Amino acid sequence: MNKKTVIATAVFAALASATTAFASSHREAPNVARFPTVDSTDFYIFNSYEPGREDYVTIIANYIPLQDSYGGPNYFAMDPAAVYALHIDSDGDAVEDVTFEFRFNNQVGGVKLPVGPDGVEVSVPLKHVGPIAAGSNGALNFSETYTIDVVSGPQDSGTSSDVMGANGESEFVKPYAYVGEKTFGSTADYAAYADQYVYDVSIPNCSAPGRVFVGQRKDPFTVNLGETFDLVNYVPVEGDSVPGAGDGAGFPGGITQSTTNDDLNDKNVNTIALEVPKSCLTGDGNGVIGAWTTASLPQARILNPNATFDKPEVNGGALVQVSRLGSPLVNELVIGIDDKDRFSSAHPSEDGQFATYVTNPTLPIILDLLFKDAVNATLNTSFETIAPTNYPRTDLVAAFLTGFAGVNQQATVTPSEMLRLNTAIPATPADLQSNFGVAGNDLAGFPNGRRPGDDVVDIALRVVMGALCHDIPVNGQPTNLGFCTPADANVGFAPFTDGAPLDSSFVDTGFPYLVAPLAGSPQ
Repeated sequence: MNKKTVIATAVFAALASATTAFASSHREAPNVARFPTVDSTDFYIFNSYEPGREDYVTIIANYIPLQDSYGGPNYFAMDPAAVYALHIDSDGDAVEDVTFEFRFNNQVGGVKLPVGPDGVEVSVPLKHVGPIAAGSNGALNFSETYTIDVVSGPQDSGTSSDVMGANGESEFVKPYAYVGEKTFGSTADYAAYADQYVYDVSIPNCSAPGRVFVGQRKDPFTVNLGETFDLVNYVPVEGDSVPGAGDGAGFPGGITQSTTNDDLNDKNVNTIALEVPKSCLTGDGNGVIGAWTTASLPQARILNPNATFDKPEVNGGALVQVSRLGSPLVNELVIGIDDKDRFSSAHPSEDGQFATYVTNPTLPIILDLLFKDAVNATLNTSFETIAPTNYPRTDLVAAFLTGFAGVNQQATVTPSEMLRLNTAIPATPADLQSNFGVAGNDLAGFPNGRRPGDDVVDIALRVVMGALCHDIPVNGQPTNLGFCTPADANVGFAPFTDGAPLDSSFVDTGFPYLVAPLAGSPQ
């Protein structure tokens, strides 16, 4: 790797995460908060690191945030009126070249029980009426299936084809939620039940099969959610000398690493996971792909005044994009509240309209208002501000709108917000991954795509508060990359953190990577 590429890598590590902060996209915009079934919580794309799958890319989109495992009796079905999509831009023009569309169908099983001396047949009120196991789901009174289409070209005008299963099936089963151990026996039993719905699939124009799984998983993201949105009700700087040391020798009063700081530790999500051969996604580009997920609903929804399970409403009109997610938390803590819904419905090719939120970000100013006086008192300093002062924030513009040559810059450079993955960089085995991704000397991690074990929160906090203004190690040598100086970021050297740890050990080492959901019972 030449010096130019190495420096670009260092810039990329520091910058590409700078548009994110604190959490993932759970209920991030006013409008999508009204539609939890189409609310995307996290999006991941990475070179598959399961042994033997080196020629594949894994794409994961999580939906329906903050699921309590005990949330019965209806649990968490996907919206049958929605279209959930995974988009790939192969050449960098900010227009999708490949889109995978998922559509869902829900059905009741019609289970009835004889009641009374005359044996009157009465429908049961529950979605299951007995134990469920791999190969034995007769007790289910509800089923959820889905189809997959792949669109070549722009989603609204390209050519659509069916994705088929290896056995010729065109419809796939989404496993029932993990309602509890009495129903499924144990977490291992539930895993065996859910695993039977991992499908090999034939993707048109692909020379090798892919894999798909859609179902409930434990939310893989970790974040100090409640206290963060309570005006950051903790000191967001590492309180130990090194994370996990337990010595209290870091920043006085700073938060320390503990899973008790993770407010998502007891939550589940619905996962759409798709593994696709790299060659099917790179097209005529340079091997760097852009990716994002969206969910759309029909423009008109008329409620049925005499609603039934089969017809609670009538939907019609063109599809309207309701949610969008590429890089984590852009909409949640970068975009202004009056533009959040606009961002949710915008196409990446339209992202220039949001540039001011990047050149003049408000998050550092909020942290300055909350913590400047405390920092000055603790460190016996007299900082006029702890927010970076290099305006416009060209460092963040570079990360938010473009990639970097030699690392994740696409064949054509079009300013747009999405995750970008260099498919030519080999995957790092799970036990060797750094949770700091590229910044941790692991080129296969965030922000070169994003893996479930990448701790995007801590990386982002440090960069948005000015880490780039200080020297960045390049080939072991402290190097200032020229965007700003230490004087522009008084606390840019600080180890900012939310105290919620995350690494590759929190997830599995193979597809679909996310671990089995938490049981609804026992509590």
